[in-house]
Amino acid sequence: MVALRTPVLIVGAGVAGSVLALELAHHGVASTVVERASRPAPHRELNLVSGRSMELLRRLGLAGDIRRHSIDPDCTAEVVWLRGLEQPPVLMSTLPSVNQLRTAYEAVTDGTAPIEPYVLLPAAELTGRLRDAVREHPLIDLREGWTFTDLRPEQGGAVAVLVEAGTGDRHVVQATYLAGCDGAQSTVRRCVGVAMEHLAAPVHHYTVYFRIDGMAGPSASPLTIITAGLTLTWRHDEDLWIGHLPLPADEVTMVDPMAMLKGRLGAVADTAEIVGVTQSEEALRVATAYRCGPVFLAGEAAHRFRPPGDAVDTCVGDAVDLGWKLAATVNGWGGPALLGSYEDERRRRALIDRELAARALETRSRFGRLTAAGASREVLAGVLGQEPPQLDLNGTASGEGAGSSGVVWQETGAPAAGQVTTAPGARPPALRMADGGQLFDRLGPQFTLVDLTDKADGTPLVAAATARGIPMKHLTITEAVVRARWESGLVLVRPDQHVAWRSGAVPTDWEAVLDVVTGRAGQEHVNT
Repeated sequence: MVALRTPVLIVGAGVAGSVLALELAHHGVASTVVERASRPAPHRELNLVSGRSMELLRRLGLAGDIRRHSIDPDCTAEVVWLRGLEQPPVLMSTLPSVNQLRTAYEAVTDGTAPIEPYVLLPAAELTGRLRDAVREHPLIDLREGWTFTDLRPEQGGAVAVLVEAGTGDRHVVQATYLAGCDGAQSTVRRCVGVAMEHLAAPVHHYTVYFRIDGMAGPSASPLTIITAGLTLTWRHDEDLWIGHLPLPADEVTMVDPMAMLKGRLGAVADTAEIVGVTQSEEALRVATAYRCGPVFLAGEAAHRFRPPGDAVDTCVGDAVDLGWKLAATVNGWGGPALLGSYEDERRRRALIDRELAARALETRSRFGRLTAAGASREVLAGVLGQEPPQLDLNGTASGEGAGSSGVVWQETGAPAAGQVTTAPGARPPALRMADGGQLFDRLGPQFTLVDLTDKADGTPLVAAATARGIPMKHLTITEAVVRARWESGLVLVRPDQHVAWRSGAVPTDWEAVLDVVTGRAGQEHVNT
């Protein structure tokens, strides 16, 4: 049995695994991706990819293709809260269309808006577009129909065992690094013995896909109906309803989905045509560790908040963060602390996202309890009006967990909540340039020193980084609007568009800064 060799073995070609492979390739690092399924699962749910995730995918040249396969950019989407299906709405909210947001973003001049609006598209379409990009990239070896079965960490890497579906042959792969992106039931996570930390007991659900004569969708746009014990989504493009039905705590095994549907919908369900049923759990789980030696967890192998597909933004963030750091390490300029910062940054982000998900779920539970108690429409509407939106279209509201990272140069003090800033760890203001182009599009694939000084003071700094083998683009900008919003004369931006360091003048400790941001040494003092 001849062993295959690869710098990075990625198990799973879902959102996280595909984006990770493409991020590595973006930095010139080859990888092997193994995926048990020969084609993406035909999930009919709609995935919302926020503006921030689309910014990250835009760096990889993926935004345009994904957007071309999304729902009509002029489509709005509605969320309706009902006490019962025959009751008048308690609260209705309309999500702006992509084109409406695009117009609104053009009027934003402070850098708070993402440079890409959100997209809404079927889960299978998103996975399919990403996997097509993986399949076509010359640096990525995609093995579909190959199942990962076991691994053992070794000195200098990991050895994995794979089984090829077509032949049943066993293959051994020697990888410097291995990334488990194999979903909620991750075999990689099981092999390295990492547990999942639960915030609450999981609730088991049916997801029922059905059509009903006489229950046509109300509009030519997506619609979500939330009522006590039932969430319905209308897929206007497929003339399809998707019902999420929580199972009672004592019924975690399969029961008759038609009976459940009738129990929730009443007599109208007598004519229902069920076209599919899945069972899942609504969980709030985060892995206790994201790394075990050369093995990393990403995507839903590392966290699970809701039924599959509702954590796309967290999965994209994991993949980009791990990807550029693995690439830096493989390419020789990343220090030992750089990969360690992946768990620090992304697990923190997952814990935040879990709390936000818990709040959204509690809002739905409270609505059901108040409805059962006989609360009036006015009381229910007042309670819902005090809650934050269930969806974050921009994806920039709550930060991304890099502010206190060990590979970000720390300053005393913290920016005000919600402030867009160039403080280390933050996503800096995304500004449109005078020629109509986006500042973010001018950032390099690796580090970028954005130089806003009058005499290009950053020139020797970039030369010093290059002499150490650290790839760094020198981007000089003279436009007044950028100088005003970016606050400092010199701003070092990471590959994932987070600020790593900033200064108003040429620093005397530049070598120390480079050591920190590449993970070669810790910070000995904090700037004031």
